[in-house]
Amino acid sequence: MPVEGGTFTSNFNIVVGLVEELNDLYCSPNIVRVIKLRIMRWTGHVARMGEERDVYRDLMGKPEGRRPMGRPRRRWVDNIRLDLREVGCGYMDWIGLAQDRDSWRTLVSVIMNLRVP
Repeated sequence: MPVEGGTFTSNFNIVVGLVEELNDLYCSPNIVRVIKLRIMRWTGHVARMGEERDVYRDLMGKPEGRRPMGRPRRRWVDNIRLDLREVGCGYMDWIGLAQDRDSWRTLVSVIMNLRVP
């Protein structure tokens, strides 16, 4: 069944491409990205608390005692570094950046808007 301006399959591919583009623009955000966004917001909040707070020590601290056999356990701060590395910001002083709320908020919004596979 030919359609004006080309074959059915070529027009179908064009429509599928447009639907995918519209879906990317207007669909609800990826749940993984939303979770990472909220973790990054919370991390900035905790980083501004100060070293005397228990939550800060838990975020930055190293586990004590003997560890089980196998690879070392991943700490919370290691996960934050991995998330920053995914978007190309892995080698920055993120604790210093978190002290400035506006800079941290800008970084978090950039991370949220990036298209990371």
